[in-house]
Amino acid sequence: MIAEAGANHNRDKGIAFKLIDVAAEAGADAVKFQTYSAETLYSKKTPRFKYLEKVSHKETWELIKEIELPREWQAELAEYARTRGIDFLSTPFDYAAVDELDALGVPAFKIASFELVDLPLIQYAAAKGRPMILSTGMATYGEIEEALAACREVGNGNVILLQCASLYPAPAHLANLRAMVTMRRAFGVPTGFSDHTEGVAVATAAAALGAVVIEKHFTLDRRLPGPDHPFALEPDELRAMVSAIRQVEKALGHGRKEGPAPEEAEMHRLARRSLVAARDLPAGTVLTREMLTVKRPGYGIPPRDISKVVGRRLAVNVEADEVLEWSMFQ
Repeated sequence: MIAEAGANHNRDKGIAFKLIDVAAEAGADAVKFQTYSAETLYSKKTPRFKYLEKVSHKETWELIKEIELPREWQAELAEYARTRGIDFLSTPFDYAAVDELDALGVPAFKIASFELVDLPLIQYAAAKGRPMILSTGMATYGEIEEALAACREVGNGNVILLQCASLYPAPAHLANLRAMVTMRRAFGVPTGFSDHTEGVAVATAAAALGAVVIEKHFTLDRRLPGPDHPFALEPDELRAMVSAIRQVEKALGHGRKEGPAPEEAEMHRLARRSLVAARDLPAGTVLTREMLTVKRPGYGIPPRDISKVVGRRLAVNVEADEVLEWSMFQ
C-alpha cells in the first residue's frame, strides 16, 4: 500500500510531515512524494493541460515550478517516515533525483507512466539494483517490453508493473483492472495498480484481482489549492481504503476447499441436514420413505444415505422429529 502524497505538500514542510503522519496512521506501507524540477521536466513552451484549467490559469512550466518538492527536505522526510514506521519513497524524474534517493536508501524506485518511454532514465535507476515499480498508463505491449528489457540489460529483473489510467481523475471504465492479469501472464512479473479514480471501490477491487502493489493519491483536504488535491482521498478515506484492502487480502485465502474450518464447527453440526423421523416409530419398525424427512441439525445420518436406511429395522423407539443415527438400527 503506497500512499501517494505527490505534490500535495504544497511546498509546506508542515503539510509534508502531516501527510507522513496520515499515511502511517492509515496503515499504509509506504508514503511517496515526487522528486522533479521544472527545468528538467517540462519545456517552457509546453501548452496548458485542460484538466488543470480548473485549478490554475498558469502555464504548465510555471505551475510545476511552484509545486516542486524542495530537495533539501528529502532527508528529513525520509528520517521522519522511518520514525513513524513507514517506508519513504519518491518518484525520480531525473538522474540527480535517482542519485539522491539512492543515497537515502529508498526501498524501490517508482517510475511514472509518462517516463516509461525514457529508457535511459529507467536503465540508470535500475542499475542501482533496487526493485523497480513501473507504471504503465497509456503504454503499449511493445513499450512495456522495452522498459523491462532496459532493466534486465543492467541485471535488474526485480520489476513490478502497475496498471494505470493516465487521467486525473480517471473514470472507472478506463481502469481496466484485468490488464493486471494480462501483464502478469505476458511478462512473468508481479503486477499492481496505480489508482487515479475517485473513491475506494476500484482500488479495493484491484486487491481482489491479485494486485501486489496499490498506489493511491491522498491529501489533507481536497479543497486545498493544487492540481492533485481534487481527486485524492482525504485521511478518513485513506484509512478506510487500507482497511478494506487488508480485509480483501485475508478474504482471498489459499484457494483450497478443505471442508469446515474450526470456526465453522457449530454450524457444521447444527445447521446442516440429517434424516429425521417423520412420526413416532416403535422399535421393530421397518422404515419406508414416508417415515423419513430431512431437516436440520446435521449430526445424524446424512441425506445422501436415505436409500441405505429405507428397509432397515429400528432397534429402539424413535419419537417424531428425532434425528436418526446408525446406532438406532438392528
